[in-house]
Amino acid sequence: MFRLGFIVNPLAGLGGSVGLKGSDGVAEQALALGAEPLANQRSETALQQLLPLKDKLVIKTVTGSMGQQLVAALGFEHQSCYQPRSEPTTAEDTEAAAKALVEAGIDLLLFAGGDGTARNICAALPEQVTALGIPAGCKIHSGVYAISPMAAGKLVASLVRGELVSMRQADVMDIDEQAFRQGVVKARRFGELSIPAALQYVQSVKMGGRESEELVLDDLVAWVVSQMEPDVRYVMGSGSTVAAVMAELGLDNTLLGVDVVENGAILAKDVTAAQLLELVQGRETKLIITLIGGQGHVFGRGNQQLSPAVIRAIGRDNIWLIATKAKLQQLQGRPLLSDSGDAALDQQLQGLIPVLTGYNDYVMYRLGEPDL
Repeated sequence: MFRLGFIVNPLAGLGGSVGLKGSDGVAEQALALGAEPLANQRSETALQQLLPLKDKLVIKTVTGSMGQQLVAALGFEHQSCYQPRSEPTTAEDTEAAAKALVEAGIDLLLFAGGDGTARNICAALPEQVTALGIPAGCKIHSGVYAISPMAAGKLVASLVRGELVSMRQADVMDIDEQAFRQGVVKARRFGELSIPAALQYVQSVKMGGRESEELVLDDLVAWVVSQMEPDVRYVMGSGSTVAAVMAELGLDNTLLGVDVVENGAILAKDVTAAQLLELVQGRETKLIITLIGGQGHVFGRGNQQLSPAVIRAIGRDNIWLIATKAKLQQLQGRPLLSDSGDAALDQQLQGLIPVLTGYNDYVMYRLGEPDL
């Protein structure tokens, strides 16, 4: 099941229709002037795109007008993970709700609001969590919103169906509303969020598929090497894609084994599970790994040195999964697989995971159980 986090700022956009140039701090005034809340209506447009996929997702949301009322009315399976502290709801509720949903476990956070809401989400979300905004505010300067509520729903539907969807970093922007009400635009960057983006294939060279694939791999490994930091241990998994990274580093590689690299040199070669655990415990470590082409296994096939204890010691957020888009397409939408020998760990690893597919080019792909 796809785990969709969902938050609505029910006050978003209130000030626009009554000429207040925004909603920050003026919600009660806007309501007194006759403004009608539209954030849930715009959210409904987005969620309607997911109705045909009801059996493939569960929505984790917030009680009342911050999400639960809408998803219940549409008939989605859902869980309420946070209750607002006050009515009307506040920015503090948005931040607290986002943290609660992340703790509950989500694959993507879908939120409805404007730039102020995006700021709240940005402040609350860990770097590794992907989010997407449904535009519902008066001002949408941030790049984290879909172009329309319907577009937001369609993009999430692509993720739920397991299609290849790129991810990128997008700026969270906001303006000084008080200055804006005086006719002065003062925009400021408050951070960035990782967002899904419609996948676009850009052919950089006009040549045969094999040569093009080799160039893509060259770009991919060049990016990996450029991101490697001093005094960090890198566990190099087996397979030809990881071997290409080792070749870029100018290091001898154990194609069917696991090596450990630090500061541009081999620290340990063809290690056992026990040796590897000793090397990674208590040390900053990244795992560079690929998948078995055509099968999709990430763990449990040809890399048993990566034991459950080793994987736990390294941590899910420190896994660098690398593969070309062509390799992912061979799976024909099937999920990536973990067969570590520890069912609880395999469960913990499930969910969307970023896969590096080129030079600073990522897609989000599901790691989970096979469809039986």
